[in-house]
Amino acid sequence: MAKIRVAGLDGSKRNFGVAIMEIDTRTLEAEVVDLILIKTEKEKSKQVRKSSDNFRSACQIAEELPKALKGVTSIFIEVPSGGQSYDAVLGFGIVIGLYASIERMLGIPAVEVAPSETKLAAVGTKTASKQEMIEWAFEKFPNAPWRTRKLKGETVPTLDNEHLADAVAIVHAGMKTPAFRQTLAILTAAAA
Repeated sequence: MAKIRVAGLDGSKRNFGVAIMEIDTRTLEAEVVDLILIKTEKEKSKQVRKSSDNFRSACQIAEELPKALKGVTSIFIEVPSGGQSYDAVLGFGIVIGLYASIERMLGIPAVEVAPSETKLAAVGTKTASKQEMIEWAFEKFPNAPWRTRKLKGETVPTLDNEHLADAVAIVHAGMKTPAFRQTLAILTAAAA
């Protein structure tokens, strides 16, 4: 087995970023295969309860994630924490539930990284901005299918790349963890 297909997940109730990547098991070099942004729109009708809208968003993500993760042998996740509002904490709960269902129902092992590990592995500082994360990912993987636009004749990444760049960085950080080394050893042994 020379390469394994993995996914980095940057979960959010409205913009769920998925980076599908291949990792060479010998050199640990990674390349981006696909970038998927699962967007859910807030229901505009006042007739729909907020709880129903949250459930609909969670169902939409739960329906699209298995398709995005087809052929993936491992996922890298950043479990959210520290919400400042009820809506943020509710979104965190939805994301954590989706992560757990991927691991338990789809049988794809998860490697967890902390937000500070993600930023440190990518940009070299625990306080990297969204823009710095996008610039890092765009520069490191220029041939990835980033969302771009033309600005004064130059192709530049859009802010829609925030969750996609974070998903790529989550894989980058996760590859440095002892948990990934264990997962890699198991996958390599199973393929032999």
